[in-house]
Amino acid sequence: MASLFTFVFSLLLVAQCCWCLTLPKKTYIVHMKHHNKPSIYPTHTDWYTANLQSLTTDSDPLLYSYTDAYNGFAASLAEDQAQQLLRSEDVLGVYEETVYQLHTTRTPQFLGLERETGLWEGHTAQDLNQASHDVIVGVLDTGVWPESPSFTDAGMPAIPARWRGECETGPDFSPSVCNRKLIGARSFSRGFHMASGVGAREKEPASARDRDGHGTHTASTAAGSHVANASLLGYASGTARGMAPTARVAVYKVCWTDGCFASDILAGMDRAIQDGVDVLSLSLGGGSAPYFRDTIAVGAFAAVARGIFVSCSAGNSGPEKASLANVAPWIMTVGAGTLDRDFPAFAVLGDKKRYSGVSLYSGTGMGTEPVGLVYNKGLNQSGSVCMPGSLDPGLVRGKVVVCDRGINARVEKGKVVRDAGGVGMILANTEASGEELVADSHLLPAVAVGRIVGDQIRKYASSDPNPTAVLGFRGTVLNVRPSPVVAAFSSRGPNMVTRQILKPDVIGPGVNILAGWSDAIGPSGLTDDTRKTQFNIMSGTSMSCPHISGLAALLKAAHPEWSPSAIKSALMTTAYVHDNTKSPIRDAAGGAFSTPWAHGAGHVNPHRALSPGLVYDASTSDYIKFLCSLDYTPDHIQLIVKRHAVNCTRKFSDPGQLNYPSFSILFGGKRVVRYTRTLTNVGEAGSIYDVTVDAPSTVEVRVKPARLVFGKVGERRRYTVTFVSKKSGGDSGKYGFGSIMWSNAQHQVRSPVAFSWTLL
Repeated sequence: MASLFTFVFSLLLVAQCCWCLTLPKKTYIVHMKHHNKPSIYPTHTDWYTANLQSLTTDSDPLLYSYTDAYNGFAASLAEDQAQQLLRSEDVLGVYEETVYQLHTTRTPQFLGLERETGLWEGHTAQDLNQASHDVIVGVLDTGVWPESPSFTDAGMPAIPARWRGECETGPDFSPSVCNRKLIGARSFSRGFHMASGVGAREKEPASARDRDGHGTHTASTAAGSHVANASLLGYASGTARGMAPTARVAVYKVCWTDGCFASDILAGMDRAIQDGVDVLSLSLGGGSAPYFRDTIAVGAFAAVARGIFVSCSAGNSGPEKASLANVAPWIMTVGAGTLDRDFPAFAVLGDKKRYSGVSLYSGTGMGTEPVGLVYNKGLNQSGSVCMPGSLDPGLVRGKVVVCDRGINARVEKGKVVRDAGGVGMILANTEASGEELVADSHLLPAVAVGRIVGDQIRKYASSDPNPTAVLGFRGTVLNVRPSPVVAAFSSRGPNMVTRQILKPDVIGPGVNILAGWSDAIGPSGLTDDTRKTQFNIMSGTSMSCPHISGLAALLKAAHPEWSPSAIKSALMTTAYVHDNTKSPIRDAAGGAFSTPWAHGAGHVNPHRALSPGLVYDASTSDYIKFLCSLDYTPDHIQLIVKRHAVNCTRKFSDPGQLNYPSFSILFGGKRVVRYTRTLTNVGEAGSIYDVTVDAPSTVEVRVKPARLVFGKVGERRRYTVTFVSKKSGGDSGKYGFGSIMWSNAQHQVRSPVAFSWTLL
């Protein structure tokens, strides 16, 4: 009877295995109890493999075994196999693969980095460049075009001996293309190949070569070498350079044709930590999620715990509130602003009115004779947006077409117009993007205009019996005022994962940024764009993020003893909140003054950040106390902090008690909120600072003490802030903003404050 039972049970197992083979496989990331590894397994990878072999007959379901960024592995599994793993005593969690998206020169001058004096107190710019040779910036993106002149290593000394990375061989990538500037290039594609099927390798070879352009652009923005006579087809001509032009670059390709897969991102972060980078730059992200479910947040915690600064883009989902990505407090979350450079273009209509816009069109133009102008002359309802296949060639041929901004890519709209026989395009903003103007390298003559102008042009095109237009282009202009302005696309707070942490942290240049480009694709990014250029102009928080990554590399070079949180504090507390007309920074979405939910602490100021006076420092144990103050289980916290012991007996009473350089006050049902902060003196011995408070009339703010005296460098002083809501039941305002600033004759250490009375 026992043998019959065994035979039947074996048949059931075989049947179950056969059924498993027919089920679709997905990538799952598995969080293991790291310390449960039995001693019979030499390594954790051996243990992970054994766990998988008990589930499946597949030859190699293991995609990645993580060591530093995560305690666990990624594997190709059927759903029921994932559920079986979840029931194991050794498994803390099993999470299905998520897909992240890319958040897709003049800036050194705009940021003041070209000045030779006063950059770093007591040192010259040459000293800072020399110190930067030892700093390594790791960029997780679409790879690199190593032949770009932005990665020349002329004059650079030998690679730091501590570097453990390498340049991997690929079908189209030889290690010989790396040098003393580009010191590392790796690719991680197993998650992409698993999700995209057998044709994925034909779509894009598994190598670090950048066939998209985005990765080359971000890497050269962070730490590209000086390149004279750089331009995009004549636009923005000048010397191109990254923020830290003498720092080293290591590239980790984790983004592919179909997106950036969590398993690949985690593998890239894991390897970057092992390789020895000092700064990690990630211009990608998804929506917000609890930190233990956020792959980037988990990997970033491991990096920061090892002293690596992590900078991430805030996202391009503005101007909607609560649209942020990458909001963990140990990450530098970067929004986007404009430069003082523009690319003016214009449209002259048949009623003799001339409207201004922007463009990077570089062809022969459409001449000076007006042609017909049409709007919403489509074959279907998407004609006004110029979606593929939506325009009626019989109505648009030989004419300029007005296209509403939104839904599909801006450059794609121009291609749709061209393919339908149109000779030009006016790209008109709608309410969502307001007056923000983003220039693009269109395939046909095209001018982008703001919402107000767009409405006037739409009205003219729809009401005049014979509307006409002619388009013109004026090249590059500098010293545009006002600037900076917060980009309408830049994602906004409040931070819905932890309302007591104000995000974004800062803004940096992110509109119309010139940087290196891939030779594999034209500047529009469209597959049939055959133009070649070594540099391209792009916009997005993808572009602002590497600016801050490069600036962090400079601060790391100047102050190698500073922690990632000290570097973050220096960049935040020295940021400015007024534009070049001395007016408060404005928001492109509506033209009104911006708020900390859009610009965080303000626009970065590298000169002041190199000598901030005081910093708000935070350790790994502080971040653990912060996590303990959230409603997370011990297992969830362990997933994030990994090898660090979790002891929540000492935790913050409120997440806002974290020693953060900004404040986010959520009154909710409370009338009084009280936080304590600690400042560390990184300026002169014998420094004295006095406090200045700015707050809305509905809040009383009391700071004790009101003066801080620092006898020595490195000395710490605490202060307590009490926020008291004075609102009555009849007050209708839901939020307000202010600041707390400690200052003396040499330094101003400013923290933004956001006040909320409701959850949104």
